[in-house]
Amino acid sequence: MTRELPQDPMIRRLIQQAKQANLSRRTVLQGAGIGAAALTLAACAPGAASKPTPAVDKSATDKTLYWANWAAYLDEDPNNKGKYPTLDAFEKQTGIKVTYSVDVDDNNTYYGKVKGQLALGQDIGADTVCLTDWMVSRLISLGYVQEFDRSKIPNAKNLTPALQNPDFDKGRTKSLPWQGGFAGICWNKEKVPGGLKSVADLWDPSLKGRVGVLSEMRDTIGLIMMQQGVDISSNWGADKFHNAIDEFKKQVDNGQIRNIKGNAYLEDLKSEDTLAAICWSGDITVINAEAGDKWEFAIPTAGGTLWNDNFVIPIGSKKKANAETLINYYYEPEVAATVAAWVNYITPVVGAKEAMLAIDPALADNQLIFPSEQTLANTKIFRTLKPSEESEFGAAFQAVLLGS
Repeated sequence: MTRELPQDPMIRRLIQQAKQANLSRRTVLQGAGIGAAALTLAACAPGAASKPTPAVDKSATDKTLYWANWAAYLDEDPNNKGKYPTLDAFEKQTGIKVTYSVDVDDNNTYYGKVKGQLALGQDIGADTVCLTDWMVSRLISLGYVQEFDRSKIPNAKNLTPALQNPDFDKGRTKSLPWQGGFAGICWNKEKVPGGLKSVADLWDPSLKGRVGVLSEMRDTIGLIMMQQGVDISSNWGADKFHNAIDEFKKQVDNGQIRNIKGNAYLEDLKSEDTLAAICWSGDITVINAEAGDKWEFAIPTAGGTLWNDNFVIPIGSKKKANAETLINYYYEPEVAATVAAWVNYITPVVGAKEAMLAIDPALADNQLIFPSEQTLANTKIFRTLKPSEESEFGAAFQAVLLGS
C-alpha cells in the first residue's frame, strides 16, 4: 500500500523536490537496464592497551557538524552541483550547519590519515563518518568511536531487523547503517558491446590494460574467490585466500589490470582509461546520470559481495548530539527514500520502500535499492577475519598494490 505523505511541510516539499530531481535524472537513464534484468547476471590487529576517553559534547552551544563520506553517496540538486536537498532541509529544520565532505576514498586510506588522532582521543575533523562494516568493527574494538544516546535517535526503531545485531556491534550501540550495496562488475557498453557475465570475463585479452579493480580487499579478492568457487561467508582457510591473491597478482603483473583504486575508479571509467571494472553497484547509476548512459552493472554469475557502510561518531568529536540528530533525520523513511532514489544503494530503513512510491513508484522494484531474496541469494558477506588473518591477508594484498 502507498505510504501517506507526512504532515511536516518541509518533508512534503522534500518529497516533491525528489520527484522532480529524479524525473530529470531518469531522462538520462532511460534504457539503462539497471534493474532486475541487469542483476541476473575497506591493517592492524585490534587490541590497544588502553582506550581513549570521549570528548566533552558541546552541541548545545555549537550548532555545527562535519560529515565525512564517500563520493556519489548523497542526493544532489541536478541544477546546482554541491547542493544536497535532504541536507539543506535538515539545516533548516534543526538550525545545525553541516559541512558535508567527500573525504573517504577507501577505508584503509581514510583510517591511515586519522588513526593517530583516534588513538589519542583527538578530534579528527569529522563528527560523523560512514565506513564499512569491517572497519567499523576495528574502530569499535579499539575504542575509537562514541556510544550513542539512543534516546536522541528514536528513528533507529526503523532499522531493518536483519541489521540490528551484527557481531561487531550487538544492539547497534555505536554504529548505524547508512547504505548497503554490492560489489560486482561493470563495463562500457559502447566499447564492450557484448557485455560481461563473470569476473573471468575481465581477463579476456581484448580488455588487456583496460581493467580496473577496487582497492578494497574484501571486494576485489572476494569476487575472485567466488569465481574460484569459494563461499566467502564460510570458514575458508588461508589457502583459498592466497589462491585468489595469486590470480590477482598474475593479472596485475601481466598488465591485464591497469588501475587499483578506491572511489577514484569512477574517473577512470569516465575518461575511458578503463573499460571494465570491479565496482560498486550504485556508483554506476550515478555516473550514467552525470555523463550519459554508457555503463552497465551486473552481479557476476558466481556471485557478488554484500556490504554496509555505517554512521559512527569518532571518539574526539565534540558534536555528538548534533551527529545523533543528523542520524535520526536520515532514518525518517521519506528522507531515506529520497536519498536512495538518487544513490541507488540499499537503504536500511523500514518504511522507505513504501515512501518511495510517493517519489518514483518504479524505483520501489529496483533491485539495487530493495533487493529481493532471489537477488540476495547470489551475494555473500565476506566473513569477519581473525586479527592474525587481518594482518596476513592485508599484507599480501598490499604487496600486490605496492608492486603494481
